Amino acid sequence: MSQYIIAYDLGTGGNKASLYDVEGNCLAENFSAYETLYPQKGFHEQRPEDWWQAIVTSTRNLLNQTDIPAEQITCCGISGHSLGVVPMDKDNSLLRDSTPIWSDSRSEAKQLEPFFEKVSEEKWYQMTGNGFPAGLYSIFKILWYRDNEPEIYEKIHKVIGTKDYINFKLTGKIATDYSYASGCGVYDLANWKYSVELIAAAGIGVDILPEIVPSTEVLGTLTPAAADELGLSEKVQVVAGGVDNSCMALGARAFKEGRSYNSLGSSSWIAVSSSKPLINEKSRPYVFAHVVPGMFASATAIFSAGSSFRWVRDVLCADLVQQAENEGRDVYELMCDRASQSPIGAKGLLFNPSLAGGSSLDENPNIRGAFLGLDLGHDKSDVLRAAMEGIAMGLRAALDELKALTHLTDEMIVVGGASKSAFWRQIFSDVYNMKITKTSVDQQAAALGAAALAAVGTGLWDNFDVIDQVNAIESTVEPNADMVKAYDKIMPVYRKASVYLADLGQEIVSL
Repeated sequence: MSQYIIAYDLGTGGNKASLYDVEGNCLAENFSAYETLYPQKGFHEQRPEDWWQAIVTSTRNLLNQTDIPAEQITCCGISGHSLGVVPMDKDNSLLRDSTPIWSDSRSEAKQLEPFFEKVSEEKWYQMTGNGFPAGLYSIFKILWYRDNEPEIYEKIHKVIGTKDYINFKLTGKIATDYSYASGCGVYDLANWKYSVELIAAAGIGVDILPEIVPSTEVLGTLTPAAADELGLSEKVQVVAGGVDNSCMALGARAFKEGRSYNSLGSSSWIAVSSSKPLINEKSRPYVFAHVVPGMFASATAIFSAGSSFRWVRDVLCADLVQQAENEGRDVYELMCDRASQSPIGAKGLLFNPSLAGGSSLDENPNIRGAFLGLDLGHDKSDVLRAAMEGIAMGLRAALDELKALTHLTDEMIVVGGASKSAFWRQIFSDVYNMKITKTSVDQQAAALGAAALAAVGTGLWDNFDVIDQVNAIESTVEPNADMVKAYDKIMPVYRKASVYLADLGQEIVSL
């Protein structure tokens, strides 16, 4: 009897359920959306029960899309968005209908300052690799519960992550894995365990945090209730899974020393896999334990990549949007075609893509995006090319920081929406001076990573090397030497402009 795997990609916007065969081929997928709630400034919440309903809906729709008998699905794995804080009581019931997600920034000085009086912020980063703004990490959201909702905090038995809640619903077991635990804010990367020192600084009990198991560990089989809701067999084995960044790294072939990948989505990051976490106080890469034992995924990022290009579409390209609708084409294809009519450097026009503020790479988080060098001779093609080049140069700055910390292979795997454009892939190749490779996996990287964890954890695969075979190369772009030289001349100007914009942003925010 043939065996199949279900992978869940629990993202910020919804859950994608994907069906894989034992060779790692994706046979079908189904997406079910859920909403994010914004009850106050800085509050970004989702309902855990919405996640579960999305799992149920996408699973049942997936089964309806195929003629594969449910009893032939033998295991499942999950990738989940990070830094979730789902409070559960001693009866394993939810204590909050909606809970903060990764982007929630409600934590304040009341939660942060007492902690960093006991442990310096520098030491904390060195231990945890938590390179995002500190308040985003789970421990400070837990302390927010303590300070603002004491009646809930007193009832907390465990606080678990997004995908860990789904695993609880599937199996009845509460646990997390090393990759997800590494984003909790009190995890010691070097020693692969919670830090007694950091937990003491937080003033919480260690028992509030879930047990940590390997990402491939089988937590159990489906409960009768879960099997009934999903339409699956109670014999389906559920592995622990991992945090989205690490699952995506695995699916994008970045699971061996020095391999890297570039996720080109609304935000964009470059991550490298290595046996040691890449820690640097200045550039502050953010690090997660890898789902692959003994490895780490370290990344630098810009917060507004695809979202900056989408802003250009919405604000400046109404004519192209209408043309795409009339011709039944993708508007981004038309935007790339128009951009290709402009020469390299867009006639001296620069774009900084910091429309969502600055990352740890910037001099100031209050930096904002800008077009620089506009004159009356520029047209829409120049504006579009400048936007594409500016996003690539922002990521080049991120790439250079990683290169200063470790050796990278000469190939960059790209995944995500922007990787679809051959023109843009050539820009990335020339700006990075690297070979750019697009594979058949593309936007399925996180799902493939989750499926691989299930396959290895249940013995369907001996190891993760199958992923190299699954990633069939669709396109490889080599850098053009002349273009590389041209961009190398532009990069110092781009960097100088970024410093200026960071200073100006701080002045503007104080007005």
